[in-house]
Amino acid sequence: MKQASGFRLQASGFRLHKHEPPSTLAPPSFILFLLLLSFFMPSAAFAETAGAPVPNVLWILPFVCILLAIGILPLLPHISHWWEPNGSKLLVSLALAAAVCGYYALRATGFGHAQPGTDSLLEMLHHAILGDYIPFIVLLFSLYTISGGIRLTGDIPAHPLNNCLFLLVGALLASFIGTTGASMLLIRPLLQTNSERKHVTHTVIFFIFIVGNIGGALLPVGDPPLFLGYLRGVPFLWTLHLFPQWLVATLVLLAVYFVFDMVAYRRENPADIARDETRRFAFRLHGKQNLMLLAGVVLAVALLVPGQPLPFTRWILPQWYLREIVQLVLAGLSFALTPRHIHAENHFNFTAIGEVAALFVGIFITMQIPIEILKIKGEALGVTTPLQFFWASGGLSSFLDNAPTYAVFFELAGSLHKINVPILSNVMTATGVIPIPHLLAVACGSVFMGANTYIGNGPNFLVKSIAESRGIKMPSFFGYMLYSGLILIPLFVLISFLFFL
Repeated sequence: MKQASGFRLQASGFRLHKHEPPSTLAPPSFILFLLLLSFFMPSAAFAETAGAPVPNVLWILPFVCILLAIGILPLLPHISHWWEPNGSKLLVSLALAAAVCGYYALRATGFGHAQPGTDSLLEMLHHAILGDYIPFIVLLFSLYTISGGIRLTGDIPAHPLNNCLFLLVGALLASFIGTTGASMLLIRPLLQTNSERKHVTHTVIFFIFIVGNIGGALLPVGDPPLFLGYLRGVPFLWTLHLFPQWLVATLVLLAVYFVFDMVAYRRENPADIARDETRRFAFRLHGKQNLMLLAGVVLAVALLVPGQPLPFTRWILPQWYLREIVQLVLAGLSFALTPRHIHAENHFNFTAIGEVAALFVGIFITMQIPIEILKIKGEALGVTTPLQFFWASGGLSSFLDNAPTYAVFFELAGSLHKINVPILSNVMTATGVIPIPHLLAVACGSVFMGANTYIGNGPNFLVKSIAESRGIKMPSFFGYMLYSGLILIPLFVLISFLFFL
């Protein structure tokens, strides 16, 4: 089977799983193309566009359409087969993105401009592609590739308590190696442990809730929104203030999951349970060299901040993509050094990350309009209390990417003039300060509620795709929201009463 770049999976020792659709998108070539393209875009065009009109609310429709496509097209009998290849997803994604690009290219930025929309379009692409999408997809790609070279073999009984321990370990790891790293490292052994069971869907969903989102709340490297806060002046260890909220959310979800899994375990076929009990193997870790490469990616994200001094030196890092280049080099080393049999046993290929790359290029472009409207009209929302910030930032983080949503509400919180509340100083807001209760609310809302939909946070789609490649039937976009609505929303109401009233 041939990828778009001419790369043959089978010839390289890879085998697609029988449930896995062939990828028509080659992420390494696609990412490299975007990275090279960024060097040829004129930086002079990236100045803020002055006098641009507020977008009409109807221009949110391309963003809504891409969400509806993700949720509905897989359910339509005559279209679902066409939708399966990543090339089809990329076609729809780029078509909707092109509509938004057309809006920015044609809208006037003021009278007397010879090219009225050029600055506006380039500014939008700078924020959407160069500022957000490339760092986002390079980080996911690097963590995905490196963790694909780590194989944890072994099989313990898939008892509810053992599954809870998997989720707890993932919640602890997520803050130190990122939600993406922890998800990619643990999802395969978790699925392997549960391979004898039939009722596994709920386990993957809770894995997304806990490991892919809430677990990353304790350190800036845990989740992209917190990293943006760190870049804006929030001290590195300040996020440990989120420990009470992290602990409540994690323990409640583990307790709810234990009840779910106990019920599901009793519904399993006795023959499957017997096979699960007899197939016991001690855990062994293969591809240990990738652990160092994984740590290298985390350090690159934390230390190689464009425009900031390298720690313990006076060398100001360049604005170009040194951080992303280092991540890609580490991913390339992992791919070259990992024995091919580990990749084959992990059923590793680029289909899952290709799906994320294809869909999120459209999501990042089309969501610029709702984000722009929010930036311009945000104060008119009347959001002033920590409770309002928690639900407003969280609600939008469910459908917009949680990192830019965090940035918008971070700025909005910094514009408030609050008295008699603790203030964090020396942060990059218009006032140079931000109320600590509001910052806690924005951080929790953005990180926690990214779990509400498949597109709220990067690992969500990756975990879904890997589970489906193993033959697990995952719920649709709206089916997943039914789970999150019944389980997560009551949890967030509890957190509201405990911490933000």
